[in-house]
Amino acid sequence: MSTIKAHENRTTVTHPELGPSHSEPFADKVRDILAALGENPGREGLVKTPERVESSLRWLTQGYRMSVEDAVGDAVFEESHQSMIMVRDIELYSMCEHHLLPFFGRAHVAYIPDGKILGLSKVARIVDVFARRLQVQERLTDQVADAVMDVLRPTGVGVVIEAAHFCMMMRGVEKQNSRTVTSALRGIFRDDSKTRVEFLRLAHGGRDNQ
Repeated sequence: MSTIKAHENRTTVTHPELGPSHSEPFADKVRDILAALGENPGREGLVKTPERVESSLRWLTQGYRMSVEDAVGDAVFEESHQSMIMVRDIELYSMCEHHLLPFFGRAHVAYIPDGKILGLSKVARIVDVFARRLQVQERLTDQVADAVMDVLRPTGVGVVIEAAHFCMMMRGVEKQNSRTVTSALRGIFRDDSKTRVEFLRLAHGGRDNQ
């Protein structure tokens, strides 16, 4: 697959808000699940649980109703700065699409401008647009990198995400101290070894040096 074709495919995943929107209530389906698990959905502690679950899941997946364009707004500024800009330790919370269990951690996002910079809070908002969806960490990392590239057309972008997954901590192998680290490198971050090393040093070593 060519680089251009691969980027086009990533972009269609990066902007699922272009697809259909679903708002059908599903509290009754949650009630069926509770019954299938052997519970009594009519008992006092569970009577309102299906509605609470529906409300909670809609909140946790609100990224489907968000777009990068709305998150960024008009916070793109002309600027001649040409050195690396990094926003570290962006807290993120997401949901594993395989088990519908949470994963959480931090994202480190950096880019080297090519005439435009982004309001710092907007970097965090871009992370939220994609984290608040059913996800795998690998795709989330790519989506954040591609979104920053699409918005700014910078010289390059680097993203590292470190996260803990409840699907590994609470079930299966039950390894509570495991962390998953993923990275996505675009442009000069991928092609220039010095830039790549500087970025990864800042991303992985920043907290240790404080």
